[in-house]
Amino acid sequence: MLRRTARRGQGDVRDDPLDAAQERRVRAVLALGGVPQADLLDGVQQVRLRLLERAASGREAPRDVSAWAAVVASNLAMDWHRAKRRQEQLGERLAALRRLEHPSGEDTSLLSLAVAQGLDELPDTQRQVVVLRFYADLPVRSIAEELGIPEGTVKSRLHTAVRALRARLHEDEVV
Repeated sequence: MLRRTARRGQGDVRDDPLDAAQERRVRAVLALGGVPQADLLDGVQQVRLRLLERAASGREAPRDVSAWAAVVASNLAMDWHRAKRRQEQLGERLAALRRLEHPSGEDTSLLSLAVAQGLDELPDTQRQVVVLRFYADLPVRSIAEELGIPEGTVKSRLHTAVRALRARLHEDEVV
């Protein structure tokens, strides 16, 4: 199933489940599926990985590797769009939450502003779980299911984000 191919310029020979024509086809399917140019290499690697995982699991090789790889690439393109849409929706929900005005005193306004600035400085993945957990009031299990990640990952991201926010608030002498 796997062909031995020489890597250009390296003289190194490795198992590569996709030949050059199949790789070009996968790139084309991804590009036509709307995946940005910068993400095409990752998509090709994902197809390779799935083909290698299939072989490693002992399942029968696809009869037509080229067709199988094109279908996997198409599915990856759809997954890319779903993830992008999910991030956009989350951003919209976060923006809506930030627009809500709550009557409060000067101290609460200062704290709210400091927390908002702290959230802006967090990496997207950490900000996402903080907002879902504390602003949308979703349980960890629901967050994990919605994002398609393990519960432990959600907990780890929450812990790291809260620690960073706490440090930021102490550094700014807000709390």
